[in-house]
Amino acid sequence: MTFTAPTRDMAEEDRIVLVSVGVDIGSSTSHLLFSRLELERQDNRYVTVSREVLYQSDILLTPYLGATTIDQRALGEFIERQYAAAGLSREQVDTGALILTGVALLRDNARAIADLFAAEAGRFVAVSAGDNLEASMAAHGSGAVELSRSRSGVMNVDIGGGTTKVVICRDGSTAELMAIDVGARLVAVDPEGSVSRLEPAAREIARRLDIPLTVGTRTSPEDLRRLAAYMVDHLVAEIGVGGQTRHSHLLRTEPLHDRSGIEAITFSGGVSEFVYHRAEQTFGDLGPLIADELRAGQLGAPVLETAGGIRATVIGASQYTIQVSGSTIFLSPLDVVPVRNIPVVMPRFPWAADDFSSAQVTLAIRDALRRFDLLEARGPVAIAARWDGSATYRRIQAFCRGAADAMQPHVAAGHPLILVFDSDIGGLLGLHFREELTAELPIISIDGVELREFDYVDIGAMIPTSGAVPVVIKSLVFPV
Repeated sequence: MTFTAPTRDMAEEDRIVLVSVGVDIGSSTSHLLFSRLELERQDNRYVTVSREVLYQSDILLTPYLGATTIDQRALGEFIERQYAAAGLSREQVDTGALILTGVALLRDNARAIADLFAAEAGRFVAVSAGDNLEASMAAHGSGAVELSRSRSGVMNVDIGGGTTKVVICRDGSTAELMAIDVGARLVAVDPEGSVSRLEPAAREIARRLDIPLTVGTRTSPEDLRRLAAYMVDHLVAEIGVGGQTRHSHLLRTEPLHDRSGIEAITFSGGVSEFVYHRAEQTFGDLGPLIADELRAGQLGAPVLETAGGIRATVIGASQYTIQVSGSTIFLSPLDVVPVRNIPVVMPRFPWAADDFSSAQVTLAIRDALRRFDLLEARGPVAIAARWDGSATYRRIQAFCRGAADAMQPHVAAGHPLILVFDSDIGGLLGLHFREELTAELPIISIDGVELREFDYVDIGAMIPTSGAVPVVIKSLVFPV
């Protein structure tokens, strides 16, 4: 049995089977992963009880027409071939996630790629992943986050074509993130040994090493190894467990602050295939050389092999679940719903304190937005929380003021303030915004709904007979 969201009433099903696809289009490589998910109803939501990988696509070196323009036609032909190889038509895929990273996020590229999936609009979740979000996805997809539940700390090092993203995971969540300009395809050569790709970071490294390096000229294997060794030396200085940061010029973000207690290191991304000796072919880049240097480096913790590898950021599915909100909700105006495909963030609110300030709430929300590369974005966002502790006037006042301040740029862009809680507090907070803060902004404040990070939500129109609203949740399911 296959569930197709637009034509069937999911709430009437006790068991649902979804066919899904994850599509990862990045600066260096593009690939797909097809899955079959089985969901069963448990109370008021569905949970995944089994997941089967149906087909893993070939790995495509992302095709370009120029320095930064992706070849839409070549990419489209590759995608069609992979659907055919999987034995699936577009109509047979119920849901999915389209992940765009690196140059795929550029305006013209994103528009062209969206055109390739126009028929899937509404069924697919589109995720624009900058350094922070891509790092978090890789940490979940590699299994590092789950491993950290049984260890004091796990570090995931995701080495791709253009950058390396590092995440320290503790207690089943991401604690710190870092990105650095270390990647396999910062330099690439053709079969004759001539440079075919040269990124600015590699050009700067070559200058510092006094290596003549320009596109179209031949380079030696020894010079390529020197480039790889330089990159890995700077990377290890920033991630070595218990070490002091070098504040490398290659850093794209702030360095890691606490590398203590790391009991294991995992690798993901394209270079991990060489680290774990799983790669069956090379691509004329630095991947094998970086892996060799890493294996010889002093990381300060044992390396554990996980299954994610190059596919760690490919989401296996955008899984549909459905819930009905509680009746203590607040909508203003009533036609503020429906809304669709809204990304969810779960800030780390200071619930342990009897009282907290609005500034603490603002900071928590902005930190969550930053982790998901949504701080500078101006699209709609849902703030999800598990309210903990008493609902005193002071706490509600601080929460509402802090949320309004943090989300002001999004509201100014024309989007409602969207709050989702698990406990019966949505209506109370909505009224506080309207009556105590006299906030003239569109508000969706609902409760009785369980969410998590990497969820996307559709919130439907109010059900007149109950005063509740239907909430469809699309959960990114990682291939672990």
